[in-house]
Amino acid sequence: MRVYFRYILFVVLSLSPTLVRCQGHVLDKPVTELCLNCICEAISGCNATAICTSPEKGTCGIFRITNAYWVDAGKLTINGENPDSEKAFINCANDPHCAANLVQNYMKKFNQDCNDDGEMDCHDYARIHKLGAYGCHADLPYKYQSTFEECIEKYEEEGNE
Repeated sequence: MRVYFRYILFVVLSLSPTLVRCQGHVLDKPVTELCLNCICEAISGCNATAICTSPEKGTCGIFRITNAYWVDAGKLTINGENPDSEKAFINCANDPHCAANLVQNYMKKFNQDCNDDGEMDCHDYARIHKLGAYGCHADLPYKYQSTFEECIEKYEEEGNE
């Protein structure tokens, strides 16, 4: 099931914007598809069945995006929806393409070397995504970090980077 969903995620993230129009400014995209896949795997297991795990806290979609994250990433919407509408955040966060664009915007905006290795890479993006822009130097939760690292290692063993 996970392999199938990763394939679906890859296809959805590769779709032309004409299939699902994501409204708002999407800056250049610093995060690779491989990195997006591993962040998704670590944060939610890429589980698309749990649309919002905590509606009162607003953690939604395969990337478990919060309302504050959505705002910081530019309030992207789908299909011409007004960003001020009641469901705009939930609709974007639950749409894999729109949510991936949110992650891209957030990483571009808060780009930093969180692990002090002198490089901006997927490891930093995973930290920013989980710990926030101003907390990315803290320790990652064990389960998130180990799942993320296993995912990255698997892709590297397959010759992807």
